[in-house]
Amino acid sequence: MSTYADRLKALREQLKADRLDGFVVPLTDEHMSEYVGSYAQRLEWLTGFKGSAGSAVVLPEEAAIFTDGRYTLQVRSQVDGKDWSYQSVPETSIADWLKDHAPKGGRIGYDPWLHTRDWVVKARESLAARGAELVAVSRNPIDRVWSDRPGASNAKLAVQTDQYTGRSGADKRQEIGDWLAGQGADAAVLSALDSIAWAFNVRGQDVSHTPVALAYALVNADGTADLFVASEKLDADVRQHLGNGVRLHERHEFEGALAALKGKTVVVDPERAVAAIFDALDKAGAKIVAMRDPTILPKAVKNAVEIAGQQSAQARDGAAIARFLHWIDEETPGGAVDELSASDHLEALRRESPMLRDLSFDSISGAGPNGAIVHYKSSEKTNRKLEQGTLYLIDSGGQYLDGTTDITRTVPIGPPTAEMRDRFTRVLQGHIALATAIFPKGVRGSQLDSFARRPLWEAGLDYAHGTGHGVGSFLSVHEGPQRIAPVGSSQAGGDEPLVAGMILSNEPGYYKTGAYGIRIENLVLVVDRPVAGAEKETLGFETLTFAPIDRRLVEVAMLSDKERGWLNDYHAQVLAKIAPQLEGADKKWLEEACAPL
Repeated sequence: MSTYADRLKALREQLKADRLDGFVVPLTDEHMSEYVGSYAQRLEWLTGFKGSAGSAVVLPEEAAIFTDGRYTLQVRSQVDGKDWSYQSVPETSIADWLKDHAPKGGRIGYDPWLHTRDWVVKARESLAARGAELVAVSRNPIDRVWSDRPGASNAKLAVQTDQYTGRSGADKRQEIGDWLAGQGADAAVLSALDSIAWAFNVRGQDVSHTPVALAYALVNADGTADLFVASEKLDADVRQHLGNGVRLHERHEFEGALAALKGKTVVVDPERAVAAIFDALDKAGAKIVAMRDPTILPKAVKNAVEIAGQQSAQARDGAAIARFLHWIDEETPGGAVDELSASDHLEALRRESPMLRDLSFDSISGAGPNGAIVHYKSSEKTNRKLEQGTLYLIDSGGQYLDGTTDITRTVPIGPPTAEMRDRFTRVLQGHIALATAIFPKGVRGSQLDSFARRPLWEAGLDYAHGTGHGVGSFLSVHEGPQRIAPVGSSQAGGDEPLVAGMILSNEPGYYKTGAYGIRIENLVLVVDRPVAGAEKETLGFETLTFAPIDRRLVEVAMLSDKERGWLNDYHAQVLAKIAPQLEGADKKWLEEACAPL
């Protein structure tokens, strides 16, 4: 089918054949992943939307696509407004929209392998108010009409050695088993791909930019485990690494294994496990305990080996960024550099490291007005030159064997305007406020979010995304449960207490539609930060990312002495960590870029 309108028409014909009056299309896979393999990109195939978060509903006469504030501009540029209405999350939910738009008495289909149980309950309640019904499908109707749908990846798994993990997989699984025994449970379902990668100390290549493998697992109270993964993905090294304590099964045998858990008490994460898993366990007669996946917090709290690895990865990555920023300064006056050539050059610099395995996400390389699209992805169609008098925003990262990086820098192409300098300085002030925050143990990320927004709020400005997300250890660049985001935002997780060892991003921004975007992002580590005379234990942040913050965009008069001191100290650290990795003109450029204000 040549056009998205043709695909929408074909889906409607399939729904009619299936006796359905609508269908819900999420952007996820059977593991509730944020980033999914090409076989699961149903939303993009149907609508053309290339963002990393969204969903859609198709009815006989209308269709709607749901995205949050990060994609307000992007969804309008990629999805045809003649066929789709644009809905903003969290202001509008699918359940609420269906309550008003579903045909009365209609049958709305959903794939139980692509939704959580909680979503199913809410959607069913909303449709009941309309006299309509939510119907589970046995085969996704999009898969029936997507004739050239790619197959799932068959890439091999790889062992992630203790040299990088700091703990053996057997030790991790025994800890989970001991926890299960304490809960009076027999087993825990692990369906999130990064949870499985962490618990078994394996990595994969089945999802672009995230080193995970398509698999399911059951971890038992005795510390043994059952791993469900396609056998052709396992070589002798991986099998030996997993050992006798891990029983191996084909991935397609997972649902049948759930049916065999009759009478067992099974822990299942309602946020990360799909409704079909709960349905299978209910049907089997298992006792379900709805609790968070037991790997989530241990995975988020990095051990000393993982922290050291992250520091090494950041220093390596910072050198590539410094060389790139120097290249930008040298090459853009000629007028030949565009978004794609710039991001390609940065990727080439990163790939000079033998430790790099992949990028950690598709680079956001936004020139001029494209920089105002928060999760922009450049293409041949949208590609812009880095023109004089504009700003260039580059948000990028690498997947190294010893750590995952994520950094954003904003660069002036030619002299910046006074407004650009004002906005950049406010973003910098918010970044510094968060970087220097000291807070009592038990504080949530949502309580810190406004630290980064205050300088913008004081000018009547804001940004429509969270301020910080968790980051994995050669795993997901977006890792829960910790976040720094407003209460009630679509980017959930800001109510998780911060704990020493967690890694988060610090990334306030400002976006002027049609003009430019600004973001300054470093990764930070939560650390103990004792305060003399304190009545409570206190925490703070240690910055992990080291690369120059463009001094040409700083309105020095707006900075306090403390803020100016922070930036000068930060640049002194950049110089100390990065300069020894550079030579010649790159090193000289870095020295100038890091000169004190």
